[in-house]
Amino acid sequence: MLKTIIVGSCMSVQGILEKTLPDGRVSVRVGNRVYTGLPVMRAA
Repeated sequence: MLKTIIVGSCMSVQGILEKTLPDGRVSVRVGNRVYTGLPVMRAA
């Protein structure tokens, strides 16, 4: 499943969902790197 996350104040990353952390952050894999950040909420 593709997820988009916010990393830092102005960088977003889209990748394959790796895991959801207890504090609400998620990790996504892009190639051989894993990024962790806050998920982007869907627009209504």
